[in-house]
Amino acid sequence: MTLPARRAGSGFLAPARQENVRAHNLGLILQQIAADTTPVSRIELARATGLARPTVSRLVDDLLAGGLIAEVGPDRSRSTGRPPIGLTLSRSGPAGLGLDIRTGSLAACIVDFAGTVRHLEFAARPHPVTSPEQTIDDLAAIAEGAISTAEAQGLTVAGVTLAAPGPVQDRSRARFAPAIGWRDFDAGSRLRAALGSHDVIVSVENEAGLAALAEWHASDKELRNFVCLFGDFELGAGIVLDGELLRGARGWSGELGHVTVEPDGVACSCGAKGCLQGYSGLAAILAAVPDDEQQAGAASHQTPAVTIGVLADRSPQVRSALDRAGTALGISLAALINLIDVDTVLLDGSYSLLATWLTEQIQTQIRDRVLTARWAPIEVRAAPIGPDAAVIGAALTVIDDVRRDPSTWITRTGS
Repeated sequence: MTLPARRAGSGFLAPARQENVRAHNLGLILQQIAADTTPVSRIELARATGLARPTVSRLVDDLLAGGLIAEVGPDRSRSTGRPPIGLTLSRSGPAGLGLDIRTGSLAACIVDFAGTVRHLEFAARPHPVTSPEQTIDDLAAIAEGAISTAEAQGLTVAGVTLAAPGPVQDRSRARFAPAIGWRDFDAGSRLRAALGSHDVIVSVENEAGLAALAEWHASDKELRNFVCLFGDFELGAGIVLDGELLRGARGWSGELGHVTVEPDGVACSCGAKGCLQGYSGLAAILAAVPDDEQQAGAASHQTPAVTIGVLADRSPQVRSALDRAGTALGISLAALINLIDVDTVLLDGSYSLLATWLTEQIQTQIRDRVLTARWAPIEVRAAPIGPDAAVIGAALTVIDDVRRDPSTWITRTGS
């Protein structure tokens, strides 16, 4: 039987052009260097990748010229032969800039190509209640300072990623973030225009997914299947399965805050009723804090989570609100875990500061409701990075983009 020929575009990949082969092999070499915890030689790269030694040498030269890798001194501990020169990721090449919006502040983070945080700063929001455009302009101001700091350290900012609450389309348009007044707002275009004097790629990503990315990197990629519960303005979940961030068909996965926990419950800003956000979101917990305590916390520049934590052990109302929030979170997380089968839940963002009071209720619900929990318990714990996870993840996603496609960076810089 002869199968009919299929037309181009019907599923078969196009023949690989020479430039595509080079781009693929550049990425292959760079990923191999990034995966090694110690400097790796050209000979070792040839063995690991199966590429010919002359090909490896040419690719390595391209990566060196692009500032993506660096040579380190030969390993003289070897007893015989000429010691090879090692290769490692550059700490003075491209860098990522992450930006984040918080309740009372803005944050900026610089991460170098090796994944090390080189700069982390915070600035009070000069216009706490303002238009989306003004917020972006305020972010651009802190970004300008961070770019100057990076340049002073010998780094070149390759891109800027903004962590935004709620679903983001095409890495640019914030579809729904009512807590900061953003509805169908093209934050990426506005930020790109505000940073027009800099040759940087600008993108916008969901903050929960970015937090999960940061926590995954912090674990040395040992966490393979986990949910990162992130909360500040909005309640979201970054989901990592088999070491990959789950983005969904349109990049909108993880909107756990809008899972229904009570069909006829409190009205939500999304238009539905009984969303988890209304019971376990930071604003819902903060509502149990007396107004005078909230004002005192704001006057002393405490974050809402810190204000809640200060009162948790001496206010029955606040403790009750935390118990309610933990129970609702546990019920929703149990349903999610039954569907996707993860082994760890990280409490991140503001929730990392409230883990002491939330963990027990969440664990109880997961233990009672997750089918497999009796055979394989789910670990629930505070995330290691915590409130800074989203802004660090935002910077890291710039680095990850360059690592996946180093040829684009090399072409862009004319190396």
